[in-house]
Amino acid sequence: MNKKQRYEAFISYFSENMPSAETELAYENPFQLLVAVVLSAQCTDKRVNLVTPQLFQRFPTPAHLAATHFDELFPYIRSISYPNNKTKHLMGLGKMLMEKFGGEVPSTVEELVQLPGVGRKTAHVITSVVWQQPHMAVDTHVYRVSRRIGLVPLTAKTPLEVEKQLVKHLPKHHIHQAHHWLILHGRYTCLARKPTCETCQIAFLCKFYEKMKGKSSHSQI
Repeated sequence: MNKKQRYEAFISYFSENMPSAETELAYENPFQLLVAVVLSAQCTDKRVNLVTPQLFQRFPTPAHLAATHFDELFPYIRSISYPNNKTKHLMGLGKMLMEKFGGEVPSTVEELVQLPGVGRKTAHVITSVVWQQPHMAVDTHVYRVSRRIGLVPLTAKTPLEVEKQLVKHLPKHHIHQAHHWLILHGRYTCLARKPTCETCQIAFLCKFYEKMKGKSSHSQI
């Protein structure tokens, strides 16, 4: 199977079996998604979703974050990884949204990355999820799965290199959704330490599985 065929098989499978894939972060508007994604850095979506209901109830708008102080905000996110830094990020984020963007979440990557706590990956998540822009956010799951199954060569060593490969070879209208396909596949099937290859529904297109089968067959000779 060449690269073109592998991409076609990948898109065909997930388009049919996971047509409505979306983020597992709970949110009701762009501001809530932005806060949730900032909190999710090096933290699980499950943990973030436990924290955000009370957080959003107390701080429902950027204006509320802009007006708070560290000791008031910190207790709401103390169970999240790196709570000190993220408390400062959210306070700064609220202030910048109010002062520079009129209290609205901007819709471009260039504007989003100006916000405290928002890097390229976070900006790509926001723009792809909210506005379906063709941006590929590369987290640990996307990085691992895309290289493992063979969508991206193993010579792609950085998230940016993986991103460029995926954007180059995926049809533009599938990019925002392929991000979720790769994340969910990595989270529940193509696990980092013990991928469940024997029950994986896309093993037929996977370079890693093909290699493992070859080793197994060779060892039995």
